[in-house]
Amino acid sequence: MKPNILVSIPRNFIDIVSTPEDREKLEEFANVKWNIFERQFTEEELRELIRDIDGVITSWGSPPITKRVLENANRLKIIGHAAGTIKPYICPEVIEKGIVLINVASEIAYSVAEFTLALMLNLLRLIPQHVKAFQEGKENVYKKENLMKTRDLRGRVVGIIGVGNVARKLIELLKPFNVKILAYDPYLPDDNARSLGIIKVDLVTLLRESEIITVHAAYTPETRHMIGEKELSLVKDGTIFVYTARAGIVDQETLIREALKGRIMVALDTFEKPIPQNHPARNHPNIILTPHIAGPSGERRRKLFGRIVENFKIFFQGGTPPDIIPPEKLPVLA
Repeated sequence: MKPNILVSIPRNFIDIVSTPEDREKLEEFANVKWNIFERQFTEEELRELIRDIDGVITSWGSPPITKRVLENANRLKIIGHAAGTIKPYICPEVIEKGIVLINVASEIAYSVAEFTLALMLNLLRLIPQHVKAFQEGKENVYKKENLMKTRDLRGRVVGIIGVGNVARKLIELLKPFNVKILAYDPYLPDDNARSLGIIKVDLVTLLRESEIITVHAAYTPETRHMIGEKELSLVKDGTIFVYTARAGIVDQETLIREALKGRIMVALDTFEKPIPQNHPARNHPNIILTPHIAGPSGERRRKLFGRIVENFKIFFQGGTPPDIIPPEKLPVLA
């Protein structure tokens, strides 16, 4: 008997995270209910639709599976999230009921790691500044004044805060550059650090010794503003600080203030609060601001649903899907 699968992704989002071929693959082994609306299901709609459903696929635009919705989920065995963090889309009772959770964060990690590396290289070589100068017809003047300020990545000391999926992909990308990698992650076993070829240190050591710092920790009550004025005062002049993790781990205002002083260079992709249109950070040579685009590229987004479909097929054939989230790890996942 085919399992009953509910895809709660709104119709206007489904093409962003899937291909027609992957949707057909799902229908080959399951009875599928699709969200035909260009909006979220209401809680009441989802509560009715989830009855007799064996698996739910969510993504951006999906409604959360609340405690009230879960009361009607009499057959629900698995939830697959074709996006980033699954945490805002489920209630604690999902874990308590033993429902299997699937996430494709490891797929997204490649894109974030690539983008993080790109930001490092852009800041080291002053690429955005050279592009802007060229557009303004001032390329030769800018080159003459700033060429000797550019730096290489090779041989640098890179500090990574939080060694999860993204950090591990970034470590792979950094290997050809022969960098020394310092890592701060209280949940990282020492033998894992050794196998990754990185040096596990305390946060103070990382901040003081790194030439490039990048944050990839999960946002939790424990990590909120773990990098503030005191911590940033430890960072040496000229340090490059790349931030592509969830907003709130670093005190945004303090970080930008340090960059505006000219003491450090900063790349920010996520924000605790919007940057005002007239804010000097928008036009400062030491700062790169991007509008939360470090996540999956358009190309990779269309692969996310297919990855969930593969996991669901394995699960309903009696196997163990490769992308299961261990319940005990959920609180510390990004």
